[in-house]
Amino acid sequence: MQAEAQIRDAKGEWRPESLPVPSPIFNGPWKPGVILRHLWGVIWPYNLIYIGMAFACWLWLTPSMETTSRFAVGWIALLYLRNVAMLVVVAGALHLRLYMQRAQDIRFKYSNKWPAKEDRKFTFGNQTRDNVFWSLVSGCGIWTAYEAVTLWLYSNGVIPYLDMRQHPVYAVLLTIFVIYFRYFHFYFVHRLIHWKPLYKPVHSLHHRNINIGPWSGLSMHPLEHLVYFSGVLIHYIIPSSPFHAIFNLLHAGISPAVGHTGFHRYVVTDDKSIAADNYFHYLHHRMYTINYGVQDMPLDWWFKTQHDGSAESLARIRGRIAA
Repeated sequence: MQAEAQIRDAKGEWRPESLPVPSPIFNGPWKPGVILRHLWGVIWPYNLIYIGMAFACWLWLTPSMETTSRFAVGWIALLYLRNVAMLVVVAGALHLRLYMQRAQDIRFKYSNKWPAKEDRKFTFGNQTRDNVFWSLVSGCGIWTAYEAVTLWLYSNGVIPYLDMRQHPVYAVLLTIFVIYFRYFHFYFVHRLIHWKPLYKPVHSLHHRNINIGPWSGLSMHPLEHLVYFSGVLIHYIIPSSPFHAIFNLLHAGISPAVGHTGFHRYVVTDDKSIAADNYFHYLHHRMYTINYGVQDMPLDWWFKTQHDGSAESLARIRGRIAA
C-alpha cells in the first residue's frame, strides 16, 4: 500500500486520511459479502495470531489437568514465565524496531514525539521503564493468577468443561465469541475506571502515557489489572475449554502492545506497509473522555462517546462536555 500523505498539524500530530468507522456487522449495510469481508478483517491477521499463540500454549506450554488440580508454586511460576516471555517477544520486538532502531522514523507515527526519558510522573522517571515494570510485574502477575485459578477450577470440575473434539463447531464459534466478548467487556470496565473516584487513584497510571508505545498497553495499576482481566470469568458460566480461557487472557495480555504502538502502519518497504490501525484508541489517550472501546464493537457510537478525529466530531464532543 502506498504511503498516505504525511502532513502534520502545528503540534506535530498526524492523522490518517481514512477515519474510524463503526463495524458494519452491527451498523450495516447488512450484506453477506460486506459482513464476511469485515469478519475476516477482524480475524486476520492479529486475532488469528493470538488464536495460534493460545493454541500453542494450551497444547505445549500448559501443565496437564492432573498437575493443575493442586496449587503448586512450580507450575504457576512456569505459567508466569511463559506469559512474561510472550509479552517480551511481542512488545519488545515492536519497541525495538519502532522506538529503539526507529526503523521508520515518524512515518505513520501519530505524534512526532518519542517516549519521555526524564519525567518524574513516571516510575523510575522514565516512561519505558515505568511501562515495562507495571506490565511485567503487575500485568503478567495478575494475568497468571487468573489463569492458575481458572485451570484449577477446570481440573476439579468446578466450572463447566467443554471437550472441543466432541463439539468442534461450537468450539470455533466460541473462539469468535471470545473476541467480541473481550471488546464488549473492555468498553464497560474502561468506562468504570474512568469514574472519578477510580480514575485518579487507579486509571491515571495508565494515562500517564499520552504519547503511547508498545509497552504502554498493559502498563496499569494492579487494581485496574484485576478488573481488566476479569473477562475470563465468563468461562465460569458458559461451557468452554481451557483453550478458550487461555485465549481470553492471552488476548487481553498481548493485544494492547499492538493497540498502543502509536503508529498507524508498519513499513515493510518504501511502498509497502502493514496496517496497525490504532488511531481510534490513540485519540482516547489524547482526549481521555472519548473512544472507550474499539471500532469492531461500536459501543462508542451507541453511547455517543466516539470521536473519529474530524473537526465535526471534535465540535460535537466539546458541545457534550460544555452541556
